[in-house]
Amino acid sequence: MHIAFIGLGVMGGPIAGHLARAGHQVRVYNRTAARAAEWVAQYGGHAAPTPREAARGAEVVLVCVGNDEDVRAVVLGHDGALAGMTEGSLLIDHTTASADLARHLAEVAAHTEVGFVDAPVSGGQAGAVNGQLSVMCGGSDEDVDRARRVFSAYAKAVAHQGPVGTGQLCKMVNQICIAGVLAGLSEGLDFAVKAGLDPEKVVHAISKGAAQSWQMENRWRTMVDGKFEFGFAVNWMIKDLDICMEAADEIGANLPITEEVAERYAEVAQRGGGRWDTSSLISLLQEE
Repeated sequence: MHIAFIGLGVMGGPIAGHLARAGHQVRVYNRTAARAAEWVAQYGGHAAPTPREAARGAEVVLVCVGNDEDVRAVVLGHDGALAGMTEGSLLIDHTTASADLARHLAEVAAHTEVGFVDAPVSGGQAGAVNGQLSVMCGGSDEDVDRARRVFSAYAKAVAHQGPVGTGQLCKMVNQICIAGVLAGLSEGLDFAVKAGLDPEKVVHAISKGAAQSWQMENRWRTMVDGKFEFGFAVNWMIKDLDICMEAADEIGANLPITEEVAERYAEVAQRGGGRWDTSSLISLLQEE
């Protein structure tokens, strides 16, 4: 397929690479042109000077950028991707963004008979590199079925949630749950250390029972050691939890624990840990 990929960050770059390896013809755009040039040198394909040029003639256009504002910048307007897309093509947004933005993009895309799927992912940088992402989709049955052909290059699971916007809502659930798990894991590990227990023995004892989690199995040791240079950054989690809380206000949901964890992440960022991974929540306890 002729595919355009917009946004070559720690998630987008590897995803686009999997598409190229799968045999698709990939044209890329990145705000920092040097990164696009590096990607082309590694995977082949072509780089475009604007999102519009990247999308020109593409059957599918994928976007993976930072936030709602970034998505609008690369999709809408004179040089946006939609301006270069043709009738019958498909726009897929992998950005973790708001459900309201997803619905707006779908509405705008429909004016030119372009399909749209909101498709945030879970699995972090490692999942992107290893082609083991989970994709949460919102869109019509037809559009999601078309998107599955693309997802097969880098996803281990694809879950269609419902109409446009529900993929983003599902990702919010994902982030709410991760925030709570990391808060509990941070307190548990810090408690173990201060109680004089061997954290390795503790994790061995509890990780096969009801307390088990991916975060426990993959992050406990680095958390105890105070090393936080892995995976999803605190600044990104703050952005995602803000989206969750805004959506909660709209639908009348209560997120008291999420709000508290978001405040703790903001404190980590204020102390210079904005680029640390989300397991750094424990750092606030280690300093106490």
